[in-house]
Amino acid sequence: MKIAVCMKRVPDTATKIRVAADNQSIDSADVQYVISPYDEFAIEEAIQIKDKVGDSTVTIYCYGPEAAQQNVRQALAMGADDGVIIQSDGAGLDPYRAAKNLAKAIQDRGGADLVLFGRASVDGQSGQVGPMVARLLDMPCLTEVVNVELDGTTIKIERESEGGREHAEAALPAALTCQKGLNEPRYANLKGIMAAKKKPIETIPAAEFSPALNIASLTPPAPRPDGKIVGEGVEAVPELVRLLREEAKVL
Repeated sequence: MKIAVCMKRVPDTATKIRVAADNQSIDSADVQYVISPYDEFAIEEAIQIKDKVGDSTVTIYCYGPEAAQQNVRQALAMGADDGVIIQSDGAGLDPYRAAKNLAKAIQDRGGADLVLFGRASVDGQSGQVGPMVARLLDMPCLTEVVNVELDGTTIKIERESEGGREHAEAALPAALTCQKGLNEPRYANLKGIMAAKKKPIETIPAAEFSPALNIASLTPPAPRPDGKIVGEGVEAVPELVRLLREEAKVL
């Protein structure tokens, strides 16, 4: 089985983000980049499926700058077999251009039986890339997955929904977007880190596709207003209720 995992390099969620001078990108100085957390669930699930099925390979696809090699190498240390970086220093937040490049790279390498994604990247949060790649590859896409079961050439999944869980299935080849709760991503051990140094990473140039998203400008969120103390004890309740109703307008 050929398993592909589409991974994104994103700023660490603990990093303080500053808007760059062009007002259309972030200032990358002093920014620590990591694998998008939801993509870690996809990587872990791909490795677990590989171990269960046997005779399988896991290839990591990353659309982004050459510097993403460090993050792809981390995925290889977890247990993936090889990686492909679709190099684009101006990757930005356009999910269409990312999807077109990821789908093309997978097709050019003979396709895949299963393509996994995180449910969304933590920077763009669009949740569009997985379904768009699936559409471009002409395969069904099962989203927000929290449980996976392979039954021959059929994949069965569970997804969380309001009030319970939904069950769905599809014939392979198929794509999945992975949600928190699907698994617990492993930490790479020393053996995996050493082995990853010898695993191949191919770098190819990104194809030029017309963008579907143009960023007019980025602005940081407005600072939160100072808190207000309205009193103490039960005597403060009427005033608190009034402020919640008239100022905060949440009642």
